[in-house]
Amino acid sequence: MKSIKKGVIAALILGTSFSVYNALYTVSEVQQVIITQFGKPVGMPIVNAGLKIKVPYIQEINTIDKRVLEWDGRPSDMPTKDKLYISVDLFARWRIVDPLQYFLRLKDERSAQSRLDDILGSETRNAVAKHELIEIIRTNKNRKPLRDPLLSEAERDLKIGALVPIQKGRQFVEQEIFSAASEKIKIFGIELLDIRFKRINYNESVRPKIYERMISERRQIAERFLSEGNGEAARIRGDRVRDLDKIQSEAYREVEEIRGQADAKAAEIYSSAYNKNPETRQFYEFTRTMQSYSTVISENTTLVLSTNSDLFKFLNGIDRNPNITVEKQ
Repeated sequence: MKSIKKGVIAALILGTSFSVYNALYTVSEVQQVIITQFGKPVGMPIVNAGLKIKVPYIQEINTIDKRVLEWDGRPSDMPTKDKLYISVDLFARWRIVDPLQYFLRLKDERSAQSRLDDILGSETRNAVAKHELIEIIRTNKNRKPLRDPLLSEAERDLKIGALVPIQKGRQFVEQEIFSAASEKIKIFGIELLDIRFKRINYNESVRPKIYERMISERRQIAERFLSEGNGEAARIRGDRVRDLDKIQSEAYREVEEIRGQADAKAAEIYSSAYNKNPETRQFYEFTRTMQSYSTVISENTTLVLSTNSDLFKFLNGIDRNPNITVEKQ
């Protein structure tokens, strides 16, 4: 009888201990709890951390995260207003501000992520379709371009290196998506904190055309540099030829001046040498005449000279050359 009582008491103590253990629970600083009874929420959400109590066995706790949560969407292709397909990748931050509403509508984070995919994806498509590509690419309309200082005035007038003017910019598009999505997400007890474009890329069908245009612009600048380089090279070659002609001309002039001075000096020397007396003058006359013979008389030459000719007086009396005919008049 005593053993039976001891067994009953032990069972009661064990049952009571297990009931107390099942009735007590803790809420951490990063959690909020919804108490359900037979699957239905009872009471208000518990948002304060600490040791709490519930009805054992009947009531269950459902923990809900209180921290800022992450939503990372998958890249999706969508058209812009100017009919260009781009791949858009977004991310967002959100948190649960109404745990009861969140629990009734979504139950868990997996369902919330799925609903965020639908809402944010839809609003992103709507916003991208209402704006041109340049509005989504550019951060804001006040951005100042970094223009190449080597651009000429003519190229600046052609707007090379200038930014296309925009009205809104990517920040405004992000704000549009945020405003539209926040209202739709609010009914689920969720507060959307922020949304940002993580990556915007061209669709595979559009990317080659964009790259070709970029290559064309860079080639245009390269051809300008090549043209300027060729022009500078032609100018340098022209200056070299001009300087060479100038040097050669000045050298030729200097040579001719030296040659003229030498001839004048030689003539002066000859004049002083042959004008000393009548014999030297006659010798000079003779040598100059002999030099002229070799110039004017060649093989098979016929000379018609007057007997009073200066050339004849030295020919008169010399032996006859059968190849030279001298006729007296």
